[in-house]
Amino acid sequence: MKRIFIKIFFLFIVIFLILTGYLFIGNSPRAEKITWGVNFSQKHSELLGLNWRENYTALIDDLKTKKIKIITHWDLIEPEEGKYDFKDLDWQIKTAEENEVGLILVTGMKTGRWPECHIPEWAENLNKKEQQEKVLELLKETVLRYRDSEAILFWQVENEAFFPFGECPWTDIDFLKKEINLVKSLDDRPIIITDSGEFSFWTRAARLGDMVGVTLHRKAWFREFKTYVSYPFTPMYYWRRAEIIRNFFNKKVINVELQAEPWGPTLLYWLPLEEHEITMDLEQFKKNVEFLKKTGFDVSYFWGVEWWYWMKEKQNRPEIWNEAKKLF
Repeated sequence: MKRIFIKIFFLFIVIFLILTGYLFIGNSPRAEKITWGVNFSQKHSELLGLNWRENYTALIDDLKTKKIKIITHWDLIEPEEGKYDFKDLDWQIKTAEENEVGLILVTGMKTGRWPECHIPEWAENLNKKEQQEKVLELLKETVLRYRDSEAILFWQVENEAFFPFGECPWTDIDFLKKEINLVKSLDDRPIIITDSGEFSFWTRAARLGDMVGVTLHRKAWFREFKTYVSYPFTPMYYWRRAEIIRNFFNKKVINVELQAEPWGPTLLYWLPLEEHEITMDLEQFKKNVEFLKKTGFDVSYFWGVEWWYWMKEKQNRPEIWNEAKKLF
């Protein structure tokens, strides 16, 4: 019995070393021609004390981006049960249409930006089944309203549904499948399913989505360790897993969230300005862009454009905004 255990142990070590070499060692092909986009959250812009419409317009008119991932929030769209307020989202989509900007529209309960799940107050005390019914109604109303828009290139259903991050009452993969099936029954545009770029192999997202979207973060506050951490992952770590998805699932992997803002122990709008530079400044921004190029990803959406605009407009620090303009 002891010998069998020793053999199993050493087999595990061998497999681990092989996987470590496969995922971390070597040079991935460098992407020279990259389609750059940005994430935008109306709520996050407002919480930074910005005029969110001016922020959004500047992305198009000044930054010259042609790709935006719009993060919608359930509590903004349905502030009262059954009473939908789409006027702000209507404006964002119409502005994109007028400027020939292609959109990823994120919809669902968990859509990104803290607390990740943006549940209206009236829905907080509903049970799980009741909440799910309301989320399906939200998806139906959203897709039916915007499926005729030529600006929308992809639907993104939920955000990192497999990753336990944020203040969310539940996770349910079977329900995610229902959401996807509902959207597919209403429109034939591709659906992106996202996953953690660092802490997942992306296979569940590949099974469910027409395309896989992943995150890429480099420096962050780890509340579990109460310290800042630089992720040890190499570009090959991302490239190899993308290759697995391409070869086994025939799905494209894109980067939907490239860190380009600080990540500290408190929310960004409470974080002291001097602490912003620990995880993001012009030098780190350039490093993250260079790292992304080395992963081989040819599509990437920056995470942090609201902060760039805040630094430019409120702090007279336009360095990152100006550097980013060179990419678009």
